[in-house]
Amino acid sequence: MLTSNPLAVRAPYPSALRAIMNIECADESRRWLASWDGLNAGATPLYELSELAARAGVATLHVKDESVRSPLGSFKALGAPIALVRQVLRLHPEMQASDLFNGRHGHELQDYTVISATDGNHGRSLAAAARSIGCRCVIVLHAQVSVEREAAIAGYGADIVRIAGNYDESVQEAARLAAAHGWQVISDTSYDGYEEVPRDVMQGYGTIAAELAEQTRGKPAFTHVFLQGGVGGLAAGIASHYWERHAGGRPFFVVVEPEQADCLFQSAVAGRPSRATGSVDSVMAGLACGETSPLAWRFLEPSVDVFMTIEDAQAVDAMRVLAQGSKTDIPVVAGESGAAGLAALLATRTDPQLASALRLNPGSHVLVINTEGATAPSVYEELVGESDADVLQRQAAWLDA
Repeated sequence: MLTSNPLAVRAPYPSALRAIMNIECADESRRWLASWDGLNAGATPLYELSELAARAGVATLHVKDESVRSPLGSFKALGAPIALVRQVLRLHPEMQASDLFNGRHGHELQDYTVISATDGNHGRSLAAAARSIGCRCVIVLHAQVSVEREAAIAGYGADIVRIAGNYDESVQEAARLAAAHGWQVISDTSYDGYEEVPRDVMQGYGTIAAELAEQTRGKPAFTHVFLQGGVGGLAAGIASHYWERHAGGRPFFVVVEPEQADCLFQSAVAGRPSRATGSVDSVMAGLACGETSPLAWRFLEPSVDVFMTIEDAQAVDAMRVLAQGSKTDIPVVAGESGAAGLAALLATRTDPQLASALRLNPGSHVLVINTEGATAPSVYEELVGESDADVLQRQAAWLDA
């Protein structure tokens, strides 16, 4: 399903939004992250997939591969660490970001505790950053988070709290525990009275857009950018960056989310931040969110042109397509949520009305972002039919050919 957004505008980036998130702060975040050894050096790859572009009926298709951003395996490594550092600096303005990332204030921060709910990737990134900085980390997991993802988070030293409910209930439990114990919530979703930290998380995601600006210099500008939904943080961080940089010439933004976790879709229909109408449970674990971040919505409502939902099976098919590759297209390891943007694009192959609604044509230049790799390797192998190691081996052979 899709819904076009009549409130999307093509105009200069509003000063009210720039006061909250802007390229200058995103660039500062990028410089700070460069001092953290939790990230791999350099920009993540931008691959052109010419065969898939032809199949989709567009001029070019590029995938930004965040699976290799860090050993954490996802774009979330850009958000939680920056939010944690900025929060510590608000408390200790005499400290330096690079010193924090290098653990030079660990003794002073050993009694400082941060907490967050997660579907997996955000919590893992927060745990890794907390370990580097030297503070304690508590992560609340809901019932659908796999034991494999729990072990990955605990491996970074986080204390785990399990609840029986869903993601939104884990967010509530994290807030309750924080209030009871005097801990600091580092969340990627906002709620009443809590916007500063989620803003910092979203600002960290601007690194992706900054790298893309450098990687595409002198090349045709993207006409379309497909962005994963969730609570809206990634989409807001990327869309705001492009909007500020390109003003009325910004790309056509399409936000994609699971049909049973359609909180952004429902927000577009209602004209205000809303809840999902389905069960929320989805194979796309990182997008299985039932409630829109109000702060993210302030950026998405005027900038996203179309909100679209996909089925779990479509995401799995897109995972397999990316893994297989071809003579011209490099094989890519994409997790369940990572393949969502491509899944939405491929849905247009058999639906001319959908392609028309998305304003896709043979002259379109499309960007999708692979937001995660095989963050749960056993789940990846079950869904794709081969291990991520097999795909990476084929990728290496493709690069050597």
